[in-house]
Amino acid sequence: MTSLSVEMLAADTVEPITSAGNAQLGIAVLAGIAVIVLLITKFKLHAFLALTIGSLALGAFAGAPLGAAIASFTTGLGSTVAGVGVLIALGAILGKLLADSGGADQIVDTILARASGRAMPWAMVLIASIIGLPLFFEVGIVLLIPVVLMVAKRGNYSLMRIGIPALAGLSVMHGLIPPHPGPLVAIDAVGANLGVTLALGLVVAVPTVIIAGPVFSKYAARWVDIPAPEKMIPQRQSEHLEKRPSFGATVATVLLPVVLMMAKALVDIVVDDPEHSVQRVTDVIGSPLIALLAAVVLGLFTLGRAAGFTKERLSSTVEKSLAPIAGVLLIVGAGGGFKQTLIDIGVGRMILDFSEDWAIPTLLLAWLIAVAIRLATGSATVATISAAGLVAPLAADMSTSHAALLVLAIGAGSLFFSHVNDAGFWLVKEYFGMSVGQTIKTWSVMETIISVVGIVFVLLLSLVL
Repeated sequence: MTSLSVEMLAADTVEPITSAGNAQLGIAVLAGIAVIVLLITKFKLHAFLALTIGSLALGAFAGAPLGAAIASFTTGLGSTVAGVGVLIALGAILGKLLADSGGADQIVDTILARASGRAMPWAMVLIASIIGLPLFFEVGIVLLIPVVLMVAKRGNYSLMRIGIPALAGLSVMHGLIPPHPGPLVAIDAVGANLGVTLALGLVVAVPTVIIAGPVFSKYAARWVDIPAPEKMIPQRQSEHLEKRPSFGATVATVLLPVVLMMAKALVDIVVDDPEHSVQRVTDVIGSPLIALLAAVVLGLFTLGRAAGFTKERLSSTVEKSLAPIAGVLLIVGAGGGFKQTLIDIGVGRMILDFSEDWAIPTLLLAWLIAVAIRLATGSATVATISAAGLVAPLAADMSTSHAALLVLAIGAGSLFFSHVNDAGFWLVKEYFGMSVGQTIKTWSVMETIISVVGIVFVLLLSLVL
């Protein structure tokens, strides 16, 4: 949802598609979310179908005509995919190039060659954070786990001492830092500035990842002291390549979109003149589309060609990167449809009416809503999309910095206590060879620490900015 549509909503110029009162709308929202939760958890339905059915149920419970509910859903789906679909695709291409070219392995090997002993958990955080910038969480786990297992085995470290920092780095990037799908959708929904959100996201991410990673890993290693499971150490991605990209070129490629987007944010603050030539240039090169596209084009040469890829191999790599994100795009799109249905039935006005009497801060409210949906559905992305749709109207009168903090509050809430209804929970459990109880004591607690520390730093920033 654009900032314009948020302002329109706040001004009450958007006519709801139903005349239901606040009580009926409140019940409709709870029922709609309950339908989604039930379909995902009880009936194991794909999140795309669950969100689609839940959106139609939401409209029906609110007393909206079926045709109007369908129109709201399809409009929201289309605008969300239009807003973030290309960015998700470009991020997937960059991640695939990074993995297949051996660039990820090059980052890992270079940092590990310079770290040992007590520095190793910090090195793992650094590796995971750099690699996690362009990669989806699941891809990052698959890429990093072999490294974690090899380092633990080769250096005779506790698996948790090495693994928790790596997982924390990936998880924080996934929940708080664009261009990951969750933060992108939340930015779009509340009309936040992407560059400012990225800059503040990094400010929140650094202390959060330190506390949840290297610091917490000391305790996790005491609670669950297990060696790396031999059967899970697979072949590394670049072992069959004759050459691979240099460390400098790989890091520069990964960080290029971050640098361009942050440059735009800084120029917007310092120059603050849309007609100024410098700001006009940075507005173009710092837009998410151009920044990510530039990184992908650069990556074709610094990663693909540097690894000796032919034109055919490069084309194949790009093609293979797009297939796995179809499900992500559909879930994100359906989440946008659900969000638009919420807006069109008048939930925005209802929340604005209620919030005038609430003593709870908006940022904390956004976090709590995301926490509730995350606990129920197990999906950080679904929690982010749904919470962003619910609290978007509250961003209408917010400053640029507070709108960005609202996105980060939602992102932090979406990571709270991963448990048995989350695919990431089972991925970590199987790779590390842990029991369900051990996974809860390590992975689930780590996710909760990220969520709680994240919202604490967001609230502290809100007092300063």
